Amino acid sequence: MDILGIDEAGRGSVLGPMVIAGVIVPEKMEKVLERMGVKDSKRLTPNRRVILSRKLKKMFEYDIVVISAREIDEMRADGINLNEIEKNAMEEIILRLKPEKAYVDAVDVKAERFQENLCKDTGYNIIAEHKADDKYIEVSAASIIAKAERDAQIEEINKQYIKSGGIGSGYPSDPKTKKFLTNYTYDEMPDFVRRSWNTVAKMK
Repeated sequence: MDILGIDEAGRGSVLGPMVIAGVIVPEKMEKVLERMGVKDSKRLTPNRRVILSRKLKKMFEYDIVVISAREIDEMRADGINLNEIEKNAMEEIILRLKPEKAYVDAVDVKAERFQENLCKDTGYNIIAEHKADDKYIEVSAASIIAKAERDAQIEEINKQYIKSGGIGSGYPSDPKTKKFLTNYTYDEMPDFVRRSWNTVAKMK
């Protein structure tokens, strides 16, 4: 059976895109992924993620949806919350890759509700669970591809601002990211800043 794993990177970031990745793994290849050292991307070094992401992309069919900071702000202004934004991206990937079965990391506090909605909207067999990136190697593989892609995009942005101290990881708790944001008024914020985030909105 061909199984699709889906996960995201950058959901809570105040800078840069949110990246959702899906990868199709034939069941017989699960042991191969284990031997390669595939696990939740948070438990791997950035360099290891890059290497594994390249290998996974060569080995399997995959898909990536990148949602920019501006797109996130525009959708939230239209009343689409972050869970919906992510769900819609997951559905795009499911419909494009047409898996026999899919495992996804549930973004709703009620995983069952999230699963029901995905199944109903796509017509596919989907299992949605919290911490799926720890439980299912297919989701771990997707988390690696998503995180490596997002890291690469953040690194590209960072290069432009390295002389002024860089942008940090892009997460609100990062002191370097906080410092970067203080260089601008709300109206001057660059395009890759999520203006709808509380961290930024309160600077109005």
